[in-house]
Amino acid sequence: MDKSTIIGLVLGTVLIASGIGIEVVAFIDIPSFLVVFGGALGGVFICFSIEQMKQFPQVIKKVFYEETHNPLESISSLVSFAEKARREGLLALEDDVEKVEDTFFKKGIQLVVDGTDPDLVRRILETEIDYLESRHSAGKQLLDKMGELAPAFGMVGTLIGLIKMLGKLDDPNALGPGMALALITTLYGAVLANFIFIPMSTKLANRSEEENLVKYIMLEGLLSIQAGDNPRIVEEKLKAFLPPSLRQAETAEGGGEEEGGEE
Repeated sequence: MDKSTIIGLVLGTVLIASGIGIEVVAFIDIPSFLVVFGGALGGVFICFSIEQMKQFPQVIKKVFYEETHNPLESISSLVSFAEKARREGLLALEDDVEKVEDTFFKKGIQLVVDGTDPDLVRRILETEIDYLESRHSAGKQLLDKMGELAPAFGMVGTLIGLIKMLGKLDDPNALGPGMALALITTLYGAVLANFIFIPMSTKLANRSEEENLVKYIMLEGLLSIQAGDNPRIVEEKLKAFLPPSLRQAETAEGGGEEEGGEE
């Protein structure tokens, strides 16, 4: 499970509930929720094909299940492959292909071992990355559209409530509760959009960027190995993809290992 998602949902729910206070029941209205969520969901069905909508549960699942994409591990693996290729030749990497779990990495190694032209290797792997981005974008668009439509249907629910309230102007006692009920749908729309759908969409976007970064590191590393670059050069070239904080962490870890070795 993704801890930050769970923490965010729990923390947000607790703080929002604290702001509401003891009158939580007054903020619960099933018909209003159905207008907002049902309207947004219906709108999304209209926007996308049935095949795309079948992926919606998987899109939500990805938000709650953490996928680790560690660029430092990828760099370490690539440097190890570079050392082996420099000692024994590119064909020696064929023995390690089946040990690689990442399908993108495995495909790249196989292309390099097969002696594929470097430009063709780059084009093939970049196409893989582009297709990956397209798939990620399709899932993100579902949540973006839900976040876009939820506040709109919150206003629709408010208008419905106001129309019902205006129909009872002869009863002054019904105006206050009627106005409160009309505004609940606006609240639901704002909460669903800004607390659920938009943050989930941002989470998927961040995950996609992390995965794409690792894929580009693999791409450049494999091309460097194919070119016969020195393992040290391969490592320094790939570190250029990392933010300063990760570079410092990697340097500190390497320094600690060296000190331990000297002892």
